[in-house]
Amino acid sequence: MGTTVRIIGAPMDYGTNRRGVDMGPSAIRYAELADRLEQAGVEPIDAGDLSIPHAEERDPDSDQPTRGDAKFLREVADVSIRLSDRVAETLADGEFPLVLGGDHSVAIGSMHGSAREADLGAIWFDAHADLNTPATSPSGNVHGMPLAAVLGRGAFDDMEWANVPRVREDAIAYVGLRSIDERERELVRDSDLTAFTMSDIDERGMTAVVEDALAIATDGTDGVHVSLDLDWVDPKTAPGVGTPVRGGVTYREAHTALETVSEYHERDDVVRSMDVVEVNPILDEGNETATIAAELTASAFGKRIL
Repeated sequence: MGTTVRIIGAPMDYGTNRRGVDMGPSAIRYAELADRLEQAGVEPIDAGDLSIPHAEERDPDSDQPTRGDAKFLREVADVSIRLSDRVAETLADGEFPLVLGGDHSVAIGSMHGSAREADLGAIWFDAHADLNTPATSPSGNVHGMPLAAVLGRGAFDDMEWANVPRVREDAIAYVGLRSIDERERELVRDSDLTAFTMSDIDERGMTAVVEDALAIATDGTDGVHVSLDLDWVDPKTAPGVGTPVRGGVTYREAHTALETVSEYHERDDVVRSMDVVEVNPILDEGNETATIAAELTASAFGKRIL
């Protein structure tokens, strides 16, 4: 994925209703992310964090009269625009953008910047589908909407900061879905997205599923964005997340998945950008979830046992 990795912190928690995820970037760094990346054979350069005001300083309902139930939408838009610029600048400089969240709504800016000069596919490692719109979301939390945003669904259609025309539905693959509300289930079924659930992993094995997902994300695209939500991992292993769901991937399955991404990239040079999101140190135990996030990221960049 290139020899230089630029780490960009996006300590945003506007998209969730549980405080603490804004400390995720610091926790992942504290878990020796830079050292682990060096061990994987890449050069990490830390670009610091975007400056993001605390949620208490903003009005969560400022845009609801015109946009439906989407909390802090104006603030999410501001962060997404600035993050998109940072990601695009990183790629223009010949470096790899690694974004540390923050809640999963940071993926809007990550993908927007990565797709400015490329048709982009995506691998979505997540327990959730993140396909709700302001009109369908039961909570109004934008961290459940990033894929709907980049695909221009619903109210996001006319929002240039969100809608990414160079991202196609049929070039996005979920890996490990296991918690989807009824309305969102209909949205996934009626879409061109490919969904590999935990049942698929149980039946076929992680390597086969991830290779199929990568084949989908690379078909007719210029590169792939990897989005890693730590609630994808079983909460017994990664407890420090805001929306834990039982029955997630094991520690070893998670490493196998990211190692498969790395091996695929080594063959075909396809991975273009990555974000790691939803680590909440307040809910964690001994920084265990942040440590797993750092370890999995290193696996994605080629770190191996031997």
